Amino acid sequence: MALGYKTRKRLSLLILVVGLPLYIVAAVTVVNLLDRPPIWAEFLVYVALGFLWALPFKFIFRGVGQADPDETDD
Repeated sequence: MALGYKTRKRLSLLILVVGLPLYIVAAVTVVNLLDRPPIWAEFLVYVALGFLWALPFKFIFRGVGQADPDETDD
């Protein structure tokens, strides 16, 4: 089932405005549960979690910044 351009655009906005801040809070909570590791390990955890949040949503974000392919030029 393919999502339409407008649906992907709305969904990507929802993910960035609501989902990303929630994910940031979860990532900080995970690091705090590790009893504040050394700064280099904390940096590696944040970098890894920064890449991991986008992987499941890659198909939604692809092509959203381009012009609507369904729109006709009249």
